[in-house]
Amino acid sequence: MALFHVARYTGPEAAAAEAEADGRARALLERLQCRARERQRQRQPRQQEPEEATPAAGSAGKRRRRPRRPRRRQSSWTPGSKRRKADGGDAGADSSEEAPGDGSVDAEAAGPEEAPGGRPPDEARGPPAQALVLGAFGRSRAPKVRPFLPAWLAEPSCVGKNVTEDLVPIEDIPEVHPDLQKRLRAQGISSYFPVQAAVIPAVLESVASGFLVGRGGYQPSDLCVSAPTGSGKTLAFVIPVVQALLPRVVCQVRALVVLPTKELAQQVNRVFNIYTDATPLRVALVTGQKSLAREQESLVQKTADGFRCLADIVVATPGRLVDHIDQTPGFSLQQLRFLVIDEADRMTDSMHQSWLPRVVAAAFPNDGTKGPFALLQRRQLQAVTAASTCCPQMPLQKLLFSATLTQNPEKLQQLGLYQPRLFSTGLARGGPGDASEDVDSGGKYTFPVGLTHHYVPCSLRAKPLVVLHLILDMNFSRVLCFTNSRENSHRLFLLVQAFGGVTVAEFSSRFGPGRRKTVLKQFEQGKIQLLISTDATARGIDVQGVQLVVNYDAPQYLRTYVHRVGRTARAGNTGQAFTLLLKVQERRFLQMLAEAGAPELERHDVPSKLLQPLVPQYEEALAQLERAVKEERRQKAA
Repeated sequence: MALFHVARYTGPEAAAAEAEADGRARALLERLQCRARERQRQRQPRQQEPEEATPAAGSAGKRRRRPRRPRRRQSSWTPGSKRRKADGGDAGADSSEEAPGDGSVDAEAAGPEEAPGGRPPDEARGPPAQALVLGAFGRSRAPKVRPFLPAWLAEPSCVGKNVTEDLVPIEDIPEVHPDLQKRLRAQGISSYFPVQAAVIPAVLESVASGFLVGRGGYQPSDLCVSAPTGSGKTLAFVIPVVQALLPRVVCQVRALVVLPTKELAQQVNRVFNIYTDATPLRVALVTGQKSLAREQESLVQKTADGFRCLADIVVATPGRLVDHIDQTPGFSLQQLRFLVIDEADRMTDSMHQSWLPRVVAAAFPNDGTKGPFALLQRRQLQAVTAASTCCPQMPLQKLLFSATLTQNPEKLQQLGLYQPRLFSTGLARGGPGDASEDVDSGGKYTFPVGLTHHYVPCSLRAKPLVVLHLILDMNFSRVLCFTNSRENSHRLFLLVQAFGGVTVAEFSSRFGPGRRKTVLKQFEQGKIQLLISTDATARGIDVQGVQLVVNYDAPQYLRTYVHRVGRTARAGNTGQAFTLLLKVQERRFLQMLAEAGAPELERHDVPSKLLQPLVPQYEEALAQLERAVKEERRQKAA
């Protein structure tokens, strides 16, 4: 309650406001004085006993003082007056103003001065026992907010991540067809990796009654697989998909595999061709490397009765897939049984292309078919009821694979998963009601067991010299170097090429698919010692024999780092990863990896005396690079 008012202007309204404030002040003053008199009455019996026992003050004790009637102060509020607190301390202050002298009757009757709140001064000197002391600047780490995850994300099916010790012999999984087991042995595979041993039986269980209907008439659960790079995820979906489609009679698109890059799609297409070579199944690759008309010829064939499908399994990139859904007559996904999404985290990031809704709409047409074929039309179920299961239909099962599968339920919800099941090599994430341990205690992502991580602190000018030192002096024969842009890749390529002594090639979107395919093949054959690339090869590309991965430009995100260093130490082999860090980048980058639970990076210092012999030749290469860049700019301007 305010005890003063500001007279902004004179007039009837100002007078009324002043009278109202005056009345409130008087009422408050009367209330405080009543409290003081009440405390006075309570203390009088205790004060009279010592007065009667004192002989010198006998006459004074017989004399009873008559309390003065409190005078009402005239309200003289000014705009600069301070606001007084509405507590017992104001009463003492008002009494002292009324009788400032030592013989004031009210001052004597009020007894000792009290602190605010009615406590004696001795009790008010120190802070209360439970009071919050302001000014204590002790730093304490705030508890980390624990995400509330669905049960299937919080409690995944744990899979072993050591691909050298947790192997499972082929004979231990009898569900796999004998012909496929024979094909596996012909490829030199005698045991399954842990991810393959867990996922293959789970997919085959969903097709135990045939791929045309789910087990018991129910729709099978969608599967999500999060495993390190080089752990055999591709074979984990190739084997069960091929085996499930072997009994097919009519050729229809039953399996669709969607991948983010053309190179990764070519790699998966080669694996499918290996295991469908001696079967009637046909695989089609749709990535845009050929013209739309030539790709249409591999998908459908026009007949007198309409169109005939020519592919059982389609491997595609999202953009080209949407082109065929819109422009290829006779291309149908109504019989689609498996939708495989590899590198699922990147595919969810590219959902702006709206490719997944287009695929689902093509798989569940809503054209209102009537007549005898209406019972055979597949409909997207909204809820599982007795009525929905009375007419069995071929389900659509989604299989998601990634080394950095997102744990964000909002992003995963975009995929429309049905009762999903997660297979993960990491520790179980915290779920509802379990907030005692840190979410990232087991590491956000898992890395290959045989991978060794290093970081090299260096200056910007010394970066190319460090790369040359690692290749020449440390005797690495096959090195993959990553940059953050096409321009950096191209200039580093020109610089190393001008330096000489190293067979180098460039891999980026500057070149067409044919050129990139040739470069990758030469790198696998050992004809190229150093391959400088953007993140185009960081996703899923399996290049055999990579001994060293160099992050010339430090990755900005943890997922990028996981996929880059995952190009080495694949399938149980060993490998090393070096990241070149500037002084301003070192703290942030190491903190990012530590917060995600990544293995600790070993510091690898390169003394300047080791780089000094390379400096003269490096200076000449810089001069050649400057001339080459000027020539390229001149040609582009022309």
